[in-house]
Amino acid sequence: MKLRVFLLSLAAIGLFSQGQEAKPKPKVEFTTSLGSFVVELEPDAAPKTVENFLDYVNSGFYKGTTFHRVISTFMIQGGGVSSDGAQKEPTKRPVPNEARQALEKGLTNVRGGLAMARTSAPDSATCQFFINVVDNPGLDYPGHDGAGYCVFGRVAEGMDTVDKIRNVKTNQNNKPLEAVVITGAKLLGGPAVQKTRPTNNQNPAKK
Repeated sequence: MKLRVFLLSLAAIGLFSQGQEAKPKPKVEFTTSLGSFVVELEPDAAPKTVENFLDYVNSGFYKGTTFHRVISTFMIQGGGVSSDGAQKEPTKRPVPNEARQALEKGLTNVRGGLAMARTSAPDSATCQFFINVVDNPGLDYPGHDGAGYCVFGRVAEGMDTVDKIRNVKTNQNNKPLEAVVITGAKLLGGPAVQKTRPTNNQNPAKK
C-alpha cells in the first residue's frame, strides 16, 4: 500500500512539473542583404524591452533599415537608419532601461547577445538595437554611467551572417561602405500581434 501511494505521489509530481514547463521563448528572424539570422528573446528578464522590440517587428518598422554602425571588434548596430542615411520615423516612446534586472536574470553583453542601443540618457532606447560580436562586459549594468545596456535576447541561429556584417568595410565613422539592409523581420511560430504604444516624434535613440 505504501509503495502504491509513493508511486502515485511521483506521478502527481511529474504531472505538476509538466504543467509548470516554461513557455517557448519568442524568436524573430531577420533577413538582410548578407543573409539571415534568428534571435531568441527573453521576456522574463526584460519584459518591457521585449514588448517594445516586438512592436517594431510586428509593425514592419525594421524593413528597409540598415546596420549603420559596424565595429568588427565590438558590435553591429541597426534598426533605425535607412540606406540613404535618414533616421526612420516615427518611433515609439523610449522604453525604460531594464539592464539591471536583465543582468540579475543572467543576461550579459557576451558575443551573440542582443541589446538595446540608446543615447547617453539611460532611458532613451527606442528602435535601435545592437548585437555583440565579442564579449563586452563593460556594457553590463552598471557600466561606465551607472545604467549599462540592456540585453534582452541572443542570436540563436545565423551567427555566420552576423560575422559577415561584422567584417564589411566601413568608413572612418564606422558606417559600411555598402549598405547592409534589413529586408525583413518576422516573429516565428505564431501570429504577429501588435500592441500599440505611443509614438515619439524625436529621432531614434542611438548608442
